[in-house]
Amino acid sequence: MVNRVLAVSLLAGLLAGLIVAALQHVTTTPLILKAETYEAALRAVAPSQAAFSGEARVFGEARILLAHGTEAHGDHAEWKPQDGLQRTLFTSVVTIATAIGFAALLLAGMIAANETIDERRALIWAACGFLAFGLVPATGLAPELPGAASAALEQRQLWWIVTALVTAGGLFVFLRMETPWLRALAVLAILAPHIFGAPHPAAPESKVPAEIAAHFAALSLAIQAALWLATGFAVGRLWPWFTRRAAAQ
Repeated sequence: MVNRVLAVSLLAGLLAGLIVAALQHVTTTPLILKAETYEAALRAVAPSQAAFSGEARVFGEARILLAHGTEAHGDHAEWKPQDGLQRTLFTSVVTIATAIGFAALLLAGMIAANETIDERRALIWAACGFLAFGLVPATGLAPELPGAASAALEQRQLWWIVTALVTAGGLFVFLRMETPWLRALAVLAILAPHIFGAPHPAAPESKVPAEIAAHFAALSLAIQAALWLATGFAVGRLWPWFTRRAAAQ
């Protein structure tokens, strides 16, 4: 069983990751490169106009995220992939690794729930995974481009983790339980992080044009949905095949 889970996770993640990495190359990557031109302009601002705060510059009350800053650490500048083939390769590797993680998460959840693993059910679970780990958290913290204003990283990470886990649990209870009060509690739990509110900067200024930021947020969510669904489809196709093969042996 463990070997089968690992094999399906790796193969499904590789297939889905390669497909989505190609989509990223022609959709979100050009927008990131465009946003980095605004980020470079921020790094050129005189010290009297801006102050450093970790990997951000502080303009008044707004913290502008420098996702690709080049601040030195000791005597060495921070390393980053070079633009072109090297950057594309590293981005693709990260996308494939993410897809492998999604596949393992889907398999673990479906096996723990004693769910039959086929194409239809795996796609349903993948859609729920996108809702829990992509769309619902993004309603509070949308995908950000370099040069965008943002709250403290630790606060955003904590809110995202809590929201994703609570949403995943709430969806599971709502879809698997028939007791009305449990379903009502699940809906309340899903809404709770949004009622509390996601962390945002006091002055949400940004040097990135709103049209580019909105386009990037929409494309990022579409890419993440494609990654979840492609991974779910691959899992639903590969798991029965590996199961039949194991039974034949």
